[in-house]
Amino acid sequence: MRVLIAGAGSVGRSIARDLLEHGHEVLLMDVSPAAMRVAQVAEAEWMLADACEMAALREAGTETMDVVVAATGDDKANLVVSFLAKTEFGVPRTVARVNNPRNEWMYDAQWGVDVAVSTPRIMTAMVEEAVAVGDLVKVFTFHQSGASIMEVTLPADSPVVGSTVRSIEWPQEIVLSCIVRGDRTIAPSPADTLEAYDELLFIVSAEADPESLTPVLRSAPRATPPTE
Repeated sequence: MRVLIAGAGSVGRSIARDLLEHGHEVLLMDVSPAAMRVAQVAEAEWMLADACEMAALREAGTETMDVVVAATGDDKANLVVSFLAKTEFGVPRTVARVNNPRNEWMYDAQWGVDVAVSTPRIMTAMVEEAVAVGDLVKVFTFHQSGASIMEVTLPADSPVVGSTVRSIEWPQEIVLSCIVRGDRTIAPSPADTLEAYDELLFIVSAEADPESLTPVLRSAPRATPPTE
């Protein structure tokens, strides 16, 4: 992919390194000369310009980008970059950094944001996930679709421990997408058996009620007749 990252601070540079390691092409853009630490991400292209200006985005070839990442420390700038990238240049995917959680409500499709990433919210979710065995934790929300990722760690006494995935009647519009077991990630199949302290990751549609998972996970599955 070709990726434009607006904001060459520590967050932007870190994202750029990861993307370059995965074989993507990266252009880092920042309005501040002090941010031009080219030697720290030498494999990337660099551009000293204001990503909030149409002329700069045009010069960067934004219309050729697969993804634009608005990673500055200014929420207003991130919203403007996302809006211009989506509406003026038709970029397929925009990812925007949320600096102040109070501004998160603005990061939606009207501002051209496909995915909003709030570091404080993610850190809160990780803290909750670390201490809340057995409780549902919202990890992430896709702002374009309204779907979310929910996580739960199965306690040792969970009624579903020892059950197969197929034996559990999962709520509609909620999909078990991954089982994390120790340092392994497992793409669940119907025959997989759930174990104590498995971390279950669910994709929950905007129409579904995440809390409908709670009674399912806290009750034993109904016995199913053996297949012939």
